[in-house]
Amino acid sequence: MPTPPDLSAYHCYQRGLQSLIDAKLRFLVGGAYALKGYAGIDRDTKDFDIFVHPRDRDRVVDTLSAAGFQTDHTFPHWLSKAVFGDHFIDIVFNSGNGLCPVDDEWFDHATEREVFGIRVSLCPMEEIIWSKSFVQERERYDGADIAHILRVNAAQLAWPRLIRRFEQHWRVLLSHLVLFGFIYPAERNQIPEWVMQDLLYRLERELNGTPPKGQLCQGTLISREQYLTDIMEWGYEDARLLPRGCMTREEIAHWTAAIGEKP
Repeated sequence: MPTPPDLSAYHCYQRGLQSLIDAKLRFLVGGAYALKGYAGIDRDTKDFDIFVHPRDRDRVVDTLSAAGFQTDHTFPHWLSKAVFGDHFIDIVFNSGNGLCPVDDEWFDHATEREVFGIRVSLCPMEEIIWSKSFVQERERYDGADIAHILRVNAAQLAWPRLIRRFEQHWRVLLSHLVLFGFIYPAERNQIPEWVMQDLLYRLERELNGTPPKGQLCQGTLISREQYLTDIMEWGYEDARLLPRGCMTREEIAHWTAAIGEKP
């Protein structure tokens, strides 16, 4: 199907969303549009993020292809793309580090909003915070998005679920909560006291314990580029690699080779 050169972003994304709705496929809206819904921040963007369950990825891609989009599985472990003229739909089903797959809980706790004149479900705030917490690249850091979501919504968050999402990576969550108190000193009490006490107790136990053996670098979970020296030259184990992590060597190599490109 030819691409109309004057198709606006509004009508392009509306076309994509409606095609998925007509096909009765489940999806969640994330990215800049979810940030606007939860934090009230407008951000200019040429792409549009939808989140889908991994089992639905191929059907979503096929449906958008039938609607006139050019599609490809850009990074098969976490991201596909649909392109229509100058506009892009990112089809997200995991995170770049493989830690945050879209599962049924994302849909169970979604909220509804109107986007492009269509009633859709937004990614839950907790899962947005979880996945964004690991985006700490030199050229992109999502910590400000997390702080802005917390500023408006900290009292409404399902904190037990959010903490559970991080599992053994709770230090990453703690780091963002400590920074929140630095960014908004007069509003630091918005983070429930029991949450900080729980995470600080975990920290205290670690400080009083024995460090794990071996050379493991978990920096690759928060930046695919900044800790390559540790892995390639200094002999550290890559925390992304199976069976400890969630990625194969081939997936890591593909993800690494694309450094410098926009995901």
